Amino acid sequence: MTNRLLEVNNLSVEFHTVQGRVHAVRDVSFHLDRGETLAILGESGSGKSVSASAIMNLIDTPPGYITEGSIKYDGQNLLDLPRDERRQINGRKIAMIFQDPLAHLNPVYKVGWQISEAMRVHGVPNAKADARALDLMHRVGIPDAEAKMNAYPHQFSGGQRQRIMIAMALGMKPDILIADEPTTALDVTVQAQILSLLEELQEETGMGLLLITHDLGVVAETADRVVVMNKGEIVETGTAASVYKDPQNDYTKRLIAAAPGKAPLKSVPDITPEDEPLLQVQHLSKRYGAVEALTDASFHVMPGEVVAVVGESGSGKSTLAKTLLRLQEPSGGTAMYKGRDLFSLTERELYDMRRDIQMVFQDPTQSLNPRMTIYQIISEAWAIHPEILPKDAWRARVSELLTKVGLLPEHAHRYPHQFSGGQRQRIAIARALALEPKMIVCDEAVSALDVSIQAQVIALLNDLRDTMNISFMFIAHDLPVVRDFADRVIVMQAGRIVETGDTETIFAHPVQTYTKALLAASLEPDPEVQALRRAERKTLLMDIQADPDAAR
Repeated sequence: MTNRLLEVNNLSVEFHTVQGRVHAVRDVSFHLDRGETLAILGESGSGKSVSASAIMNLIDTPPGYITEGSIKYDGQNLLDLPRDERRQINGRKIAMIFQDPLAHLNPVYKVGWQISEAMRVHGVPNAKADARALDLMHRVGIPDAEAKMNAYPHQFSGGQRQRIMIAMALGMKPDILIADEPTTALDVTVQAQILSLLEELQEETGMGLLLITHDLGVVAETADRVVVMNKGEIVETGTAASVYKDPQNDYTKRLIAAAPGKAPLKSVPDITPEDEPLLQVQHLSKRYGAVEALTDASFHVMPGEVVAVVGESGSGKSTLAKTLLRLQEPSGGTAMYKGRDLFSLTERELYDMRRDIQMVFQDPTQSLNPRMTIYQIISEAWAIHPEILPKDAWRARVSELLTKVGLLPEHAHRYPHQFSGGQRQRIAIARALALEPKMIVCDEAVSALDVSIQAQVIALLNDLRDTMNISFMFIAHDLPVVRDFADRVIVMQAGRIVETGDTETIFAHPVQTYTKALLAASLEPDPEVQALRRAERKTLLMDIQADPDAAR
């Protein structure tokens, strides 16, 4: 008990809404010890983030109320403290990093000022706070830290912004760090770096780490113990290994079963001369001024085939997709679709071609018009291309498409905000299907979804491929999903294709050091397998440090 930093006992939180009271957290109890990593695992709506917000006093009242329980830090019930005393603990003794750093960093202030501000509000003199901010920038691995102190949040990558938030949280050397989905949208290598950094800082300071996540791989990589939440309640707790190997609760079993990366590896039959590619790309390039974002990319996509494109941020994946869809113009090369070069089409021909190639974006919240009903969103395709379907058949076809993607016909009259993230992504897929495409480009279409919803969406895409012979170009950083879904894999680095092959070859026998490093950085839900992968990753990093050119 002497090492116990945090005790949450019988915590209940409810929100008062126009529809009535919502019990977000019910009778939740857990503890965190010094130097320990406790993962709270669950899907969206499980109550894990609400529990963390209660610890930090971040629940807006109204509509949220803590109706029962206690939250003890170092033996003192935080819920009994006056607001000013609570504020002295928050940031100084208990700090938090959030899922989306761009939304939580102030866009109009330089990052160095923001890091030092977190210390100044707790009484640290300006000069000392600035020096500590610079030291933290170095410590979390920001290159050219002295110059970057005067940069703004938008001038950093997603992984660097997350490092900046970690620096802000560590300014006062807190006893407890709460990390709410800190790596969800990051590439596998950046995710591995962030988790490794948190582990190193924890070893240095002895802080307790409370990790909020829906990712079983993150749990396997970092957690000593895990608490599983579902519908606001704790359904299981134990060590990471025991929960994975011998889950007791049905919900935990379903979570583990839904984790990707377990399907048999796919091998693709050899292509005969008689087989015509649906899409043939040759020597494609894209420059932005002096920056070569895409260089000499050549590949093909067969009818009914799933080709995955993987690589880190800045590797050229999204540039490749946007260029093929003529959302931006290429600097060179050809893309032959059914024997016609996409880049030489007239405006009218391009208008017609867009029926055949559709795109599903990463964030359906931004890609679906919030002012349109689901019926309007889907039927808009037929207003633009009236030759597809007469207007008197629109309603029946919308109902058919909603049913096909696992939703109900009566959902047609709702708006996007009335659906979960997974449901909105299904609506985006239904919109793409309305034009009866031959090919769909999915740009990180499942990266932010819970594992069970992710599995459902992938199953839906597989079914569409089998029943409608649709080809997919699947851009993703989640390698276990790629392993389960793709027929072939294209690996990109710094705007170039560095390796390509069928899924079985790429995952079982990668050739390039960069590909091996990507695979080693991918997290496995099994703690024992993940321990072996961590050792493999360290060996690869040593090899890369000894010969940096090998990874290029």
